[in-house]
Amino acid sequence: MSPQKILVMGVSGSGKSLIGQQLGETLGLQFLDADDVHSAANIRKMADGVPLSDDDRRDWLRDLAGYIGRDQGLVLACSALKRSYRDQLRQADPALSVIYLKGDIDTIWLRHAERRDHYFTGKQMLQSQYEQLEEPNPEEAAIVDIRQSPTQVLQCCLAALGSRNDE
Repeated sequence: MSPQKILVMGVSGSGKSLIGQQLGETLGLQFLDADDVHSAANIRKMADGVPLSDDDRRDWLRDLAGYIGRDQGLVLACSALKRSYRDQLRQADPALSVIYLKGDIDTIWLRHAERRDHYFTGKQMLQSQYEQLEEPNPEEAAIVDIRQSPTQVLQCCLAALGSRNDE
């Protein structure tokens, strides 16, 4: 089997970084957090509570697609809120597996309240992500409910990847 390239997507606070990192460790793949690729201008904008626009995300998505295209195996944690964003990432590798960490706004807002030292601030920012979110369907992504423990979420992700690889 060739090295996997996996996108772990969802709104901020859904657990993309934690689960993505654990997937990378478990599967022996490099992990990349898309937050670490944002420009300083985008980070300042989000820290000021201003949601990013498609224009703000253009170069960021191009850079992320570059990682997908270059790396042999990769787990990328990225919000990838819109289908067009996921399509742009998939252009770098059509075999990109997508896992959608799905959760309701109340569950995720409770998680945000516990976060420290993160530039993503304010419930309005989270609400704007839900307004932009174009949820993937089961044909596009494995959908994993985040109202479980991180260990259970990881196991669901691994099971979903295994079943998708068997197709």
